[in-house]
Amino acid sequence: MTENPMPSFRIQGGKRLSGAVTVQGAKNAALPLLSATLLTAQPCTLSNIPRIEDVMVMLELISGMGARVEWLGENQVRVTAADLDPDKLNRLLVRKLRASILMIGPLLARFGKIRIP
Repeated sequence: MTENPMPSFRIQGGKRLSGAVTVQGAKNAALPLLSATLLTAQPCTLSNIPRIEDVMVMLELISGMGARVEWLGENQVRVTAADLDPDKLNRLLVRKLRASILMIGPLLARFGKIRIP
């Protein structure tokens, strides 16, 4: 018995299909990338970032620590974490966003210690 790892689709009809599909950004990809911007003081530009609540909360956490957050387009954001102060981490927002745990690694790598609620 052989398993096909890829699903297959059978399309029947007399018309040829054509077109394009835009793949939207995913929260589970965007949040780790946003956290990774904390590793450097250099500007980081990320594209295909969805404008959803969890992403907005993450950006609010990052900007609350002193990073500069700029939306360059509908789904493109630039984060510059040059003047970052991890002691300014907003406890209420940390509790609101479970994914805030993703910031621990970058902050530890950059500052050597971190206090997080």
